[in-house]
Amino acid sequence: MTTDPDARVALVIEDDADVRQLLVMTLGMNGFTTIEAENGRQGVALVREHQPDLVTLDLNLPDIDGVEVCRQIRPLTDAYVIMITARQDEIDRLIGLEIGADDFVVKPFSPREVGARVNAMFRRPRSTVRSVSQPLLGVEPPEAAQPQAVPETPAAPVPEEVEGLLRHGVLTIDTEGRIASLDGDEVPLTRIEFDLLATLVSGPRRVWQRETLLSRIWGDGWVNDQHLVEVHIRNLRKKLGEDTKAPRFIRTVRGVGYRMMPPITDSNSAP
Repeated sequence: MTTDPDARVALVIEDDADVRQLLVMTLGMNGFTTIEAENGRQGVALVREHQPDLVTLDLNLPDIDGVEVCRQIRPLTDAYVIMITARQDEIDRLIGLEIGADDFVVKPFSPREVGARVNAMFRRPRSTVRSVSQPLLGVEPPEAAQPQAVPETPAAPVPEEVEGLLRHGVLTIDTEGRIASLDGDEVPLTRIEFDLLATLVSGPRRVWQRETLLSRIWGDGWVNDQHLVEVHIRNLRKKLGEDTKAPRFIRTVRGVGYRMMPPITDSNSAP
């Protein structure tokens, strides 16, 4: 491991030495200081010790599998997590996303693919959703304003922002501290989940297209990965205690994307 204090830190958790070295080389070429772990328990310990910015996590580890490792490290870090797997079926990919992973890469992969995905995640600073006064969040694209895409529900008012706080009824988003609260109680969110919620609340009258959310939060070049948005929205709804059949906070606009429901002032109230 190099000791450049300005470099981002990446932890590679991989039992295959050849794959591990390939990832170390790839991440090093992309400006990361790298740490290596050969198994899941070692990886959890290194996350606790070094607080990396990025974790690449093999799904099939010799001691505890990648899903369990991801569950264990999520309370310890808000680092980006990329699951790496040789399994092709969609179920394993979704399991990885549901327990806090931000992306997945299927073996065999190319160094260029990994580098592109990592750079896409870090290209857009997390501060892009910190203020509704920023032009990027204030622009409403033409496709979101088309009449047929907007549900026939009362428009939600512009959220109140006071010193970095966004309020939408019983929801409070501290954009500076990156803390989301529901009726005064903090909601434990991953980086992606927080950015999704902050983005939706920053423009509550807007219908956010899946493609727009992908570009805004994951970066350019993710048009074909719309399931990422769907899975993370589903996880976000679970943490907000939502019933998808009777949404209280996030409404699906069929064939388009998502928008906020009109705010409620009592967490026990029906929409």
